[in-house]
Amino acid sequence: MRILIVTHYYAEHASGVEIIAGQLARGWSASGHAVAWAASDLEVAKPMPGVRRVPMQTWNLTEQRWGIPYPLWGPRSLVRLCREVRECDLVHLHDVLYFGSVAAYGLARLFRKPTVITQHIGAIPYNSWVLRSLLAIGHGLLGRLLLGGCSAGVFYSEAVRSYFERFVSFRRPPAWIINGLDKKRFFALGNLDRTALRVRLGWPAEAPVMLFVGRFVEKKGLTVLRDLAASFPECRWVFIGWGPNDPARWGLGNVQCLGRKENGEIAPYYQAADLLVLPSVGEGFPLVVQEAMACGTPALISRETARGLPGIEAVAYVCDLRMDELRFLVREQVARLRGGQARRELVARFAQDHWPAWEVCGARYADLFAKVLAHCEPRQVQRLLARQGSPSGRRSTR
Repeated sequence: MRILIVTHYYAEHASGVEIIAGQLARGWSASGHAVAWAASDLEVAKPMPGVRRVPMQTWNLTEQRWGIPYPLWGPRSLVRLCREVRECDLVHLHDVLYFGSVAAYGLARLFRKPTVITQHIGAIPYNSWVLRSLLAIGHGLLGRLLLGGCSAGVFYSEAVRSYFERFVSFRRPPAWIINGLDKKRFFALGNLDRTALRVRLGWPAEAPVMLFVGRFVEKKGLTVLRDLAASFPECRWVFIGWGPNDPARWGLGNVQCLGRKENGEIAPYYQAADLLVLPSVGEGFPLVVQEAMACGTPALISRETARGLPGIEAVAYVCDLRMDELRFLVREQVARLRGGQARRELVARFAQDHWPAWEVCGARYADLFAKVLAHCEPRQVQRLLARQGSPSGRRSTR
């Protein structure tokens, strides 16, 4: 298959959506599919074997000023996108709201190309009623149009799926494909190795270390985290990420900001931390929760996030984000540190058992794509089969 992926950014942006797209792209390319990836040209793209990047010239003011990721692509880029859609067999979009997704969906309809949409986020309870209203209107219009008209929709969060099922009439029941996990990179360490790692990182051997990974924006719960860091001065609070609500400006001596880290650099921080604190709302099931738990680190998450994966309450700290409840859970985790190895093993075992390797996740998507293509117009199926059957055709797909 010739697969065109469309996201708002590339994986170097270090957000969950793009990291997921990058993992899938690598797997499909390794399986022999021809993969092109269209996204904003903001980061310096590193080579990705087998994946052809199609960078789009971008205006990104909303994220730079307000932390709201909504890149807009220029006219020349849209011409390139038109060419890519025309030449592919299937378009895989990530989220319905973004400009690139809407443009690619329209072009796919124009050229009668099947589209598969993975929807990552649902409602976000912004403090601003203007943003809440805009998001609701966008989901109401674009959600109905794109998810209701695409060849197949995919969800990996039960909460997000339930939200869209209230008002979207799907052409066929949406698929459930849970995100994968890089099990070779994210795994738990024994006590001795973990102690040595904390020394290398310059972290205290005994004092609790609380970790946050993500963008420094409202929906990630930065206001809550500031109050928690002030309430627990005996803990070190380590922040990995970037954004307008920078914890480095809080003036707290127990806060350490490490800036943006690539996905390949972050495993040691998960392995060494005592608790991942992610009081976020309005997203699916964050990839950082999967990765941290695979490393044996318990996660403190909102009840809304926990709804994305039924059963996670058995091993994660889940709450309604009330400050009294949050302080109680952090205090409980601090008290458990001295005998915490058994719990870390339980958390890591849950992650390994419940989340497949990325190769399995990618294969499930590929099976879905094959079913979608099987329902295409006969002439398109014949062209695809003819290309796969001829040596010259096979070369052209690479």
